[in-house]
Amino acid sequence: MGVIYVLLTISIIVAVIFFIAFIISVKNGQYDDTYTPSIRMLFDDELVKEPKEKSSSAPTNNNQS
Repeated sequence: MGVIYVLLTISIIVAVIFFIAFIISVKNGQYDDTYTPSIRMLFDDELVKEPKEKSSSAPTNNNQS
């Protein structure tokens, strides 16, 4: 029965150590996304809408031959 207490104590200590290591690595930015910013320029940006020109009431023909 004493072995179970020793193993339980050791496993709790190891779990706490891994949890502390995880918290420290998150605070240091270990899991920050560094891949996406480098490929962001490959993605299409949203189209910028051009401002509409003032149109007159008469229709215009923009076809130039």
